[in-house]
Amino acid sequence: MIIETRAYARAGLLGNPSDGYFGKTISIIVRNFGASISMYETPELRIEEMHVDRDTFRNVYHMVDSVKLSGYYGGTRLIKASIKKFVEYCESNNIRLGNKNFSVRYISSIPRQVGLAGSSAIIAATMKALMRFYDVDIPKHILPTLILKAETEELGINAGLQDRVIQVYEGCVFMDFDKEHLLQNGFGKYTSIDSALIPKLYLAYKVELSKVSGMVLNNIRERYEKEDPLVIDTLNDLAEVAEQGREAILNKDYEKLNKLIDTNFDLRCKIMKISDSNMELVMTARNCGASAKFSGSGGAIIGMYEDDEMLRRLIVNLKKVNARVIKPIIM
Repeated sequence: MIIETRAYARAGLLGNPSDGYFGKTISIIVRNFGASISMYETPELRIEEMHVDRDTFRNVYHMVDSVKLSGYYGGTRLIKASIKKFVEYCESNNIRLGNKNFSVRYISSIPRQVGLAGSSAIIAATMKALMRFYDVDIPKHILPTLILKAETEELGINAGLQDRVIQVYEGCVFMDFDKEHLLQNGFGKYTSIDSALIPKLYLAYKVELSKVSGMVLNNIRERYEKEDPLVIDTLNDLAEVAEQGREAILNKDYEKLNKLIDTNFDLRCKIMKISDSNMELVMTARNCGASAKFSGSGGAIIGMYEDDEMLRRLIVNLKKVNARVIKPIIM
């Protein structure tokens, strides 16, 4: 029997990047893109390489193009880290795994390195497959933390819980990473929001490569740990934006929500350097009349639009700056 699992891309709607700093966020799943895992029983444990994992190239230009597209690392390291954390979780919880091995392969349609959580999607899908293969039930609120540890503890990736929570819960989720609760329990407070309440959203992403998100966020981590007042105050403001955004969605106050999306980006600009390419992406969308903020670490934006005419302007004008526009599928 072949086990097939899938985890989807995500977009941070409000609050990011405060999720890595005991803040609050709202995130949506983006079913337009996903990472899939296939797993089946075999005599030996085998992780099958995809083309992005291979080290054979036609020439130096092919290698450079591969690095620009996929970075220096493919997906096999993510799968290895997932397996290790899964086994350690089972051992610490006295769960005995059956004496059987598997082969595993992955495919992903999530655009790389543009802040749509492609790496965590591969890990989330792998964890789901391992749970089914070994018939292990990991509580839903625990699973995002386990996925995060595969990245932070095993691979040294600087990341927060937001991506992993939405890829486990799906739909739209408000997340409160209250410091006392998180440190005591190892997970945050997660509340689903009815996706039917979400207004018209667009998502746009650069077809050219952005930066690896862990590298982008490293400077904020350093300043936060040094208790930089500007960083701490701004992260607190970002968390408050998410709190206000939840109330705006529940009250269908979409005018306020639209303003909060812009506020989120403006706050981010106070503590992070925004590249010319990313600023062009945001300002192009705003010049079309839409709100705009990063969906993640950069390279992709999300915002609200009023009608089909505004959406058409977004598609036409963002194409001029090498960006593709889609309507995110949340349900």
